[in-house]
Amino acid sequence: MTTSSTFSWEAYYKAPIVGIIRGETLETVREIAKAYIEAELFTIEITMNTAGVAEIIAMLRTEFPSLNVGAGTVCTLEDYSVAVSAGAQFIVTPIIDELVIKKAVADAIPIFPGAYTPTEIYKAWSLGASAVKIFPATQLGPTYIKDVLAPLNTIKLLPTGGVNKESIKTFFSAGAIGAGMGSSLLNKQLIKDKNFKELTTYFKSIKSEIVDFIT
Repeated sequence: MTTSSTFSWEAYYKAPIVGIIRGETLETVREIAKAYIEAELFTIEITMNTAGVAEIIAMLRTEFPSLNVGAGTVCTLEDYSVAVSAGAQFIVTPIIDELVIKKAVADAIPIFPGAYTPTEIYKAWSLGASAVKIFPATQLGPTYIKDVLAPLNTIKLLPTGGVNKESIKTFFSAGAIGAGMGSSLLNKQLIKDKNFKELTTYFKSIKSEIVDFIT
């Protein structure tokens, strides 16, 4: 690996959106990554239940050194090992697994564990989470983020699930430090049609919604 293995928070905060790719082929991911960079987005996640995930992560790390490339749906230490060996610069989980969180913290790799209740959120943060992924945020909405941050104002929250172009600004207004977006960002029809030019335009339109929150 010739590129830096270090996650760039500077790049993240230029566009605090984590694009979640699940189930796409290596060639399609390559085209998505080109559009992603053109739209000046920098943090992308490949889920571990994507076929060929290790190869895809390795490709992204080699061919797109300006990206933060992470692994999502990491549930076990085995998943973690595969992801990190492939070059993942950050880890995202849908759950709290103490062993995975502690391993990432020990390895100085940013980790965003999934949590739902205030108790889970606080536990994930106490274990050393870089930010806590509020998942699924579909039913909870921005008000929940605001309510949790009232007493737990030092915790960084990253809502995922239910964040779309129409709602993303309200999540940031509520205090989120970023958002995880899957199908609401990675428009399935545009990808199916291989219309990556329009996908770039769509990426830019979503980023424009949070321009006031970009440092």
